[in-house]
Amino acid sequence: MAIPKQKLTLPFFTLLLVNMWSKQMVIMAMEIIPIGAVLDLNSTVGEMAESCISMAVSDFYAVNADFKTRLALFTRDSSSDVVAATSSVLDLMKNEQVHAIIGPQKSSQAKFVIELGGKAEVPIVSFAATSPTLSATQSKYFVRTAQDDSSQVKAIASIVQAYGWREIVPIYEDTEYGNGLVPFLLDAFQEIDTRVPYRSRIPLYFNDTQIMRELDKLKAMQKSIFLVHMSASLGSRLFLLAKDAGMMSEGYAWLVTAGLSTLLDPLGSEVMDSMRGVLGIKPHIPTSKKLESFKSRWSKNFTISKPQSKIKELNLFGLWAYDTVWAIAMAVEKAGIVRSRYVKQNTSESTVDIAALGKSETGPRLLSSILSTRFQGLSGDFHLAGGERVPSAFEILNLIGKAERVIGYWTPERGLSRNLYANGKIAYSTSKNKLKEPIWPGDTTQQPKRLRIGVPLKTGFNEFIKVEWNPEDDKPNVSGFTRDVFVSVVEALPFPLPYEFIPFVNKSKQSAGTYNELLDQIKLKNFDAAVGDITIIANRSTNVDFTLPFSESGIRMVVLTKRDERENMWIFLKPLRPELWLTTGIAFIFTGLVVWVLEHRENKVFRGKPAQQLGTTLWFSFSTLFFAHREKVVNNWTRFVLIIWIFVVLIISQSYTASLASMLTVKRLQPTFVDVKEIRKNGYFVGHQKNSFVKDFLVKQLNFNDNMLREYSTPEEYHDALSNGIHNGGVAAIFAEIPYIKLFLAKYCSKFQMVGPTYKTDGFGFVSLTLPVCLSHAIPLHIFEAYLFGRR
Repeated sequence: MAIPKQKLTLPFFTLLLVNMWSKQMVIMAMEIIPIGAVLDLNSTVGEMAESCISMAVSDFYAVNADFKTRLALFTRDSSSDVVAATSSVLDLMKNEQVHAIIGPQKSSQAKFVIELGGKAEVPIVSFAATSPTLSATQSKYFVRTAQDDSSQVKAIASIVQAYGWREIVPIYEDTEYGNGLVPFLLDAFQEIDTRVPYRSRIPLYFNDTQIMRELDKLKAMQKSIFLVHMSASLGSRLFLLAKDAGMMSEGYAWLVTAGLSTLLDPLGSEVMDSMRGVLGIKPHIPTSKKLESFKSRWSKNFTISKPQSKIKELNLFGLWAYDTVWAIAMAVEKAGIVRSRYVKQNTSESTVDIAALGKSETGPRLLSSILSTRFQGLSGDFHLAGGERVPSAFEILNLIGKAERVIGYWTPERGLSRNLYANGKIAYSTSKNKLKEPIWPGDTTQQPKRLRIGVPLKTGFNEFIKVEWNPEDDKPNVSGFTRDVFVSVVEALPFPLPYEFIPFVNKSKQSAGTYNELLDQIKLKNFDAAVGDITIIANRSTNVDFTLPFSESGIRMVVLTKRDERENMWIFLKPLRPELWLTTGIAFIFTGLVVWVLEHRENKVFRGKPAQQLGTTLWFSFSTLFFAHREKVVNNWTRFVLIIWIFVVLIISQSYTASLASMLTVKRLQPTFVDVKEIRKNGYFVGHQKNSFVKDFLVKQLNFNDNMLREYSTPEEYHDALSNGIHNGGVAAIFAEIPYIKLFLAKYCSKFQMVGPTYKTDGFGFVSLTLPVCLSHAIPLHIFEAYLFGRR
């Protein structure tokens, strides 16, 4: 049987009215706490924050329906203007009697607003003003529920250190937000010995032409490692122009700070494509079911309410805004605020009367409650210290088109790591091996930037430096002593130092000039440094810097050695000089004649035909050298003469024997020349190494005529020139540095000698651009020297 319709209607409406009345009574029993919110409603952050704040209020009281307090939000639009933001805060304080203010967004706005908060004792709680120039030390009523920009500085420094960048150029906007981080960056880079040779500051009013002019300036300075710290609006323009300038190609590296990394979603595909290969850093948000549920609900609500918005994904600022509302709601309930008002209310009719601004009765109590609030929010652990949010871990991103690829993490305890939640105790690391391999601009995995090392092309003495080309890929292969020393020191450095050897050659792969011209290329910034057998001399040190020498120093003369007498068939005549041979011969004849005069009258042996007497006389005096003579003497005076003669013969024969034995057993090397003055006086040709500073030394220091100098490149040419000598188109001597001479003598030690004085030079050293001007991507020379001499 059907029940009459009217019988159901009356009880139903009765129950509805009772329910509504009971709810109204509950609401009337609650304490409504006015809270202000100052946002830039036309900005990405403001648009997202407004929706998140609204959802936060609903979500909080849906979970905490039994709370006796309720937040009533009053939102004002600051229109991205400092004056409008200040005016909005004054309006909220005077006309709405707000107990706290969420915002403002920008650091430049917050700088003025926190002064008003301190005057009225109203907490200014900002989730987006991240400049480190703002702090609770300025006003204790300033509370930052976002992470201070300076909290990311150590993470940025670790990335720079990991990739071995010894030089970096910050590009930042000329605002409170942009300028505030720079001093902290400079201090961090100084600690890791990374130079900042130039700071590119870009005002917000710059048009595209002015920004492009600044990029062209950086490109002309041959800078290739950049750190970008600016808002999304200015940053998007910068990267589009950088791509047009050819600075998003291979060889460049870009790193962006958290402010830009967290606002990539609304930038658009064209901007994201221009940022391909960029590294970024942003605070890590731990995943949770609550977060995923909120993202889903927010996306649905936001798409319905603002279908034309470019925002498609929730970002960190929205989560911070959400958690800020929860923190204030908890603090209001915990502080037990009821029927609060401003002391000395403003009686002026003006909405912006600063002088008559009163003070909130509950401000100190609410501030203390906010600072002590701690809970697990959507963005992670909500915990304030010193009026600011305690920093958490950072994600390191690699942008590849529209995708964000996490290549690692940074934490204060462990530094860089691939896995944020690794078990066990792990030492602090700044190694790039702890990160996944990124894709760099130009779609390459080749890390920028390598130190461009110029090396000379030599045709001789390749033991020091040698350049060859691989026939398969036509790439240069550098070897030699100086290269090995450089590589050994680089491997011992406490940080990675990417480098590549670039031969100093022309298009035909021939030497492009002298060593001085090679060093000029460093001055022109075509090379960052030079490695090779490069001698440290005063005039070269004007524009470049040298390490301390790592080789023996000095210039000496090498000459031909006289012919080895052992190879001479007449060597038996060499022990005595011609004058002595002649004197000895005359003495033989004279002695024989004296003996004949004294003996021929009494001794029959010395008589006979004249020829027989002459033969006997000469034979008698000569035979005394070797054996006792057969002929007997009868005259005492003859015996006396023979005693003297035999004594003389003994001395001559012993000296002769010793001298001849010395000649036959000891190699006696005698240089052809030992005196530079003799060579110069006689106008003999001298040689030197091709393209060497020794030529100027010979002309200016030793006063040789320029047309008497000849150039040689190889040890073989040295050998031929010295062997030919002064009469056969050769040279009298070759002047060279001691390392070259020693290498030459190691091959031809039997024919040549190093003679003469040592003319002092400073030896071989590595070269880089003069430090006061610029040390382009190079390591500090004092560090290099420490490892250079630590391994010697």
